[in-house]
Amino acid sequence: MALTSLKDRVRAATTEKPVKSVPVRPAEVVKDATAEELHAAERREGGEAADTVLAWLEQYADDFTQALPSHMDAGSFLAAVRSALPGLAYCTPASLLQSLLTCARFGLVPDGRHAVIKAEGKIATFIPMYHGYVELMYRSGRVGSVHVGLIHEKDEWSFEPTAPAPLDFTHRPAVHLPKAERGQAILAYAFCWMESGARSQVVMLSREDAEDIRDEYSSAYRRAQESGKQDSFWHTDFLAMWAKSALRRLHKVVPMSAELVALAKVDDAGDAGQVQVIHAPTDEPQLVAEADEAHERAEESQDPQETRPRIARQRWQPKRTTRAARKGIRR
Repeated sequence: MALTSLKDRVRAATTEKPVKSVPVRPAEVVKDATAEELHAAERREGGEAADTVLAWLEQYADDFTQALPSHMDAGSFLAAVRSALPGLAYCTPASLLQSLLTCARFGLVPDGRHAVIKAEGKIATFIPMYHGYVELMYRSGRVGSVHVGLIHEKDEWSFEPTAPAPLDFTHRPAVHLPKAERGQAILAYAFCWMESGARSQVVMLSREDAEDIRDEYSSAYRRAQESGKQDSFWHTDFLAMWAKSALRRLHKVVPMSAELVALAKVDDAGDAGQVQVIHAPTDEPQLVAEADEAHERAEESQDPQETRPRIARQRWQPKRTTRAARKGIRR
C-alpha cells in the first residue's frame, strides 16, 4: 500500500502493524456538509496528524538537546514545531527529522520569523529567514547592532559612499504617511555597528539587483516558476527575500563567524534542492540513507511521473552570464 502522508510513513516506521489508510468520506457526506463542518474536519485531521508526528519526533529529544545551544531546551523547540507540521504532511520522515535537527543545530526556532521548514515536493527543507541571520550575527560577539531596511519612494534618504561614516548614509522613513502613500520600495540596505564602535560599509541593493540575484542563484524560484506553483519565498515574500539578500552581502565587508558561514552554505544547499547538514541519528540507518538521497527526490511532485533531468538541479555547473554577473554582483 502506498504511504502518501507523513503521518502514515511515521506510523509505518514506528510499528510493525500494517498502516491503515484514512477512510475517505463518502461523496454524499462531503456534498451535504457545510463549509464550516468541512473546515472543522480538516482541522481535526490535521491536529491528529501533527500529534502523531510530534510523538515520533519526541523519541529524538536527546538528539535535539545535543543539537540545540545550551539556552534552548528540546521541549520548547518541539512545541514551536507543532504548528508547522500540518503543512509538511507529505514530506518524508527523514527529511523532516534532518531539517529540524539542522534548524536546532543553529539554535533557530522555525517560527516563520527566524526560520521556516518548508515542503519542497516531498522534502522538508530548512530555510533561515533574515531575522535568523541577524540572530547569529549578534551571537558572534563581534556585532553590536544590525540594521536592515527598505527605502520607499516617499522616504527621505541620501547615500554618499565617499563621505565618512555615519555621514555617508541617512534614511528618514515617511512614517507619517499611510503605507499605501509611501510608494513602492526602491532600495534595500544593510549595515552593522561592530562592538569595537566601527561601522561597516552600507550595502545597497536595488530591485533590479535583487531580481538578478533571484534569477541567477535561486533554484527554488526556478522550480516554482517551471512547475507553475509560484510558491517560493521569492514569489510569496519578495520584500523579505530582497532584505535578506542585502543582509547576506554584508559577509563581504564584515567579519563573519564560522557558524554564520555554515548557515549560508546550508541555506544555499536547501535552495538548490541538495542535502543540507545531516544530523539524523546514526542508529536509524534507513532514515540516514533516505536523507543522503534527499536531493534526488527534492524536485519530485505529487505525481511521480513528473520528473526532471538531473542536470537541471546541479548547482555547481558554470553559471550563465547575467546582468548581475556583468556588474560583479555576487550573493
